[in-house]
Amino acid sequence: MSHSTSQGRRNLLRALSALPALGVAGVAGVTASLPRMARAAAPAYVFKYGNNLPVSHPLNVRAQEVAARIASESKGRMELRIFPNNQLGGDTDMLAQVRNGGIDIFNAGTMVIATLAPISAITAVGFAFSNYDQVWHAVDGQLGNSIRETFAKTGLYTFEKMWDNGFRQITSGNKPITKATDLAGMKIRVPVSPMGISLFKSLQASPTSLQFSEVYSALQTHVVDAQENPLAIVETAKLYEVQKFCSITNHSWDGYHLVVNGRAWRALPDDLKVITARAFNEAALQQREDVYKLNTGLQSALSSKGLAFNAAVPETFRAQLQRSGYYAEWKKKFGPQAWALLEATAGKVA
Repeated sequence: MSHSTSQGRRNLLRALSALPALGVAGVAGVTASLPRMARAAAPAYVFKYGNNLPVSHPLNVRAQEVAARIASESKGRMELRIFPNNQLGGDTDMLAQVRNGGIDIFNAGTMVIATLAPISAITAVGFAFSNYDQVWHAVDGQLGNSIRETFAKTGLYTFEKMWDNGFRQITSGNKPITKATDLAGMKIRVPVSPMGISLFKSLQASPTSLQFSEVYSALQTHVVDAQENPLAIVETAKLYEVQKFCSITNHSWDGYHLVVNGRAWRALPDDLKVITARAFNEAALQQREDVYKLNTGLQSALSSKGLAFNAAVPETFRAQLQRSGYYAEWKKKFGPQAWALLEATAGKVA
C-alpha cells in the first residue's frame, strides 16, 4: 500500500513549471492551494493486487469491477491496482510478496497457499466433492471458517467468500485418460503443492511441480506431457494449443482465497475496510456464477479448437487412491476434527 499525496504534489509542481509566467499574485494563489489539490487528485490508499490469471478470465473481469466500485464508493480515497497474468511473479513469489508487503492482495489457490497453511488443501482432496452444493456449503461454512482462522495466524487477512477456479480435469498430449492405470508413468504438471504431488504419485503418475507461468512452454517442449486444471484455465491460457486430449475427471475442486497483507489491512480506515470487503465478497458470488456458466459451455468451444474430450471412470481412480493409502495419509495429516468437517458436507470420503 502507498500513500500517494506527496507524489501527486510533485506531479502538480512539474505541471506548474511548464505553464507561462503567471505573475506573483497568480503563482501565490495556485501554490497556496497545492495541498488541497494534491489530495483531491490522488488516492490516499493504493492496494496492489497480483494474480496469475489472464485478463480475460472471469476473476480478472470481476476484479476490474471491484476496482471501479472501490474508487467510486471511497470517493477517490482508495485505488485498487490489478496486476494479472503473473506480471509480479509466479504463485510462490506473490505469496511471499503478500506476506512481506510487496503486494497487498493475492488470490491464492487452495493448494498453493497450503505451503503456508496446510489445512487449506483439505478442500482439494481427490474426489472429495461431487458437486458445487457440497463445495459452497463447505467453504462458506465451518470448514471455511476454520481455514480462514488459520490464515489469520500467519498474518494474513482473508475475505470471507472464496472465488471459484472450478473442478480440475486432465489434459494430455499423447493419449486420453479414461481409467487410473492410464496415468502410470505419465509426466504431468501439478501446482507447487504437496497435495498435488501426493495425489498423482498415488495414481502412479510422474508429477512435476511447476509455476503456472511455466506450464504452456513445458507442454510445448514436452518437459511434461500432461497437466490438470479447470476448463476455464485451459481456455483462457490457450492450453488447447499444446494438448490433444481432455479427460473429464473432476478429480479435485479448486478455488481462490483472497488474502491481504495484515499490516496494510489494519492501516485502512474502518469505512474503507467495509467498502473493500463488501465489494470483494459480493463480486466473489458473481464470479462463481461466471465460472460455472463458462465451464458448462466450454466443451463444445474447446472441441472446435481441436481438443478431444472423453469421460473418465472415477471409480478406478478412487479405488487406486484407497489402495495406495492416499486417503489414510491425508486424514492423519489434517486430523480427525478437520476431516469430520470435510465429510459433514462432502459425505464419506474414505
